[in-house]
Amino acid sequence: MADNTVYVNPLTTRYASKDMQKAFSDEKRFRLWRQLWIALAESEKELGLNITDEQIEDLKKYADDINYDVAAAYEKQTRHDVMAHVKAYGDQATSAKGIIHLGATSCFVDCNSELIMIYDALGLILIKLVNVMEKLTKFAMKYKDMPTLGFTHLQPAQLTTVGKRATLWLQDLAMDYANLIQLIAEFRLRGVKGTTGTQASFMDLFDGDEEKVKELEKKVIEKMGFNRAYGVTGQTYPRKFDYNVLSVLSQIAQSCYKFSNDIRILQNMKEIEEPFEKTQIGSSAMAYKRNPMRCERMGSLCRYVISLPVNTAITAGTQWFERTLDDSANRRIVIAQAFLALDGVLNLYMNVADGLVVYDKVIAKHIAAELPFMATENIIMECVKAGGDRQQLHERIRVLSQEAGRQVKEEGRDNCLLEMIQADDMFKAVHGRLGEIVDASKFIGRAPSQVVEYIDREIKPILAANKDCLGRSGVVEV
Repeated sequence: MADNTVYVNPLTTRYASKDMQKAFSDEKRFRLWRQLWIALAESEKELGLNITDEQIEDLKKYADDINYDVAAAYEKQTRHDVMAHVKAYGDQATSAKGIIHLGATSCFVDCNSELIMIYDALGLILIKLVNVMEKLTKFAMKYKDMPTLGFTHLQPAQLTTVGKRATLWLQDLAMDYANLIQLIAEFRLRGVKGTTGTQASFMDLFDGDEEKVKELEKKVIEKMGFNRAYGVTGQTYPRKFDYNVLSVLSQIAQSCYKFSNDIRILQNMKEIEEPFEKTQIGSSAMAYKRNPMRCERMGSLCRYVISLPVNTAITAGTQWFERTLDDSANRRIVIAQAFLALDGVLNLYMNVADGLVVYDKVIAKHIAAELPFMATENIIMECVKAGGDRQQLHERIRVLSQEAGRQVKEEGRDNCLLEMIQADDMFKAVHGRLGEIVDASKFIGRAPSQVVEYIDREIKPILAANKDCLGRSGVVEV
């Protein structure tokens, strides 16, 4: 039963998935510590140190059987989490007690385990990102031909299509995908570097044999599933890397934020809505309301993620010489929470993109209110082709447009510009053809083709490369 008298983090109780929570759990962290200690002991044995098979097997026997209570008791005594777990592990694997953590510093397990946790979490973000892209791709293709008002400065501008607008959201995510893939491709562990990064303790263990020390690091990182380590470090891996990670997360959040804001505006206009369930309540007071709560929540969490890279920048810039400990408590919070928050955002994005509701009649109504103004140049040109005077036509249509606009704004009427043109003899050349001239599909340029070309060229290769992880859906818990 929950203890309702203490603060709990809403990222874990309301927003982030269980998979992402497990990625930063103590269970994963401390199991990685033991895996790293096993990898270190095995590699040291393989390179000639006096470590027995019995000791290795003893370590493996208790690799996943972590005695948390014992470790917690040791930490109260030592005020040192790594040494507490070394002692607790040694109480179980008694034959190996003397060789656990041999030659290593705390950051051997701290940094390498944290990097592996970040790597795995990036993989979870990647899966959700491409699933969002798949859903937006389907949406863009479905609505590639549907005209809609374009907006600049949040004022009606030339027409676009509903699908073309969706490709703008897609393109933002495609840029994020490229940055994420590059980050993952260049990933590396801290390696086996010793207290200040010089590997001095391992040089002592191997009697000054540099080749064996280099081979030790290679073996350990390969046993942990990686093939590269930082060439040089202080006591920790470079804290600038945390900034790189959170910058990529921030960029994804920026893209999600824009999408959520666009949908919120479109929902206000009653053109497109996010999913709304039958029993969902929009307002405790106003029963009729259908608030865009999913997109509002996306924006709220995005704002948090976007704010976090500056924190890691400060940490990176204030690491004195080989290392100071003022990064530790901060990093326990900021890195995990950035991932948990963005995970919640992408869950919402998948959910919203999968269930967007398009109201084509409202979209057509909004077009009809604005398109006559946009079509005036086309009407003038058609009349000029029939022998009309361009300047006289321009002045007359300007006067009619101003009057039509006045009636819309001051009297709340529908746009009657086309009716006024139809009744004016100066525009006799287009009488009976106005419906054809102001056909919305003639004002969308290459938008449908652009959707198809962009998706074929840029998006389909991404989806094909990640086909095995597609088909996921986003679950909104509350």
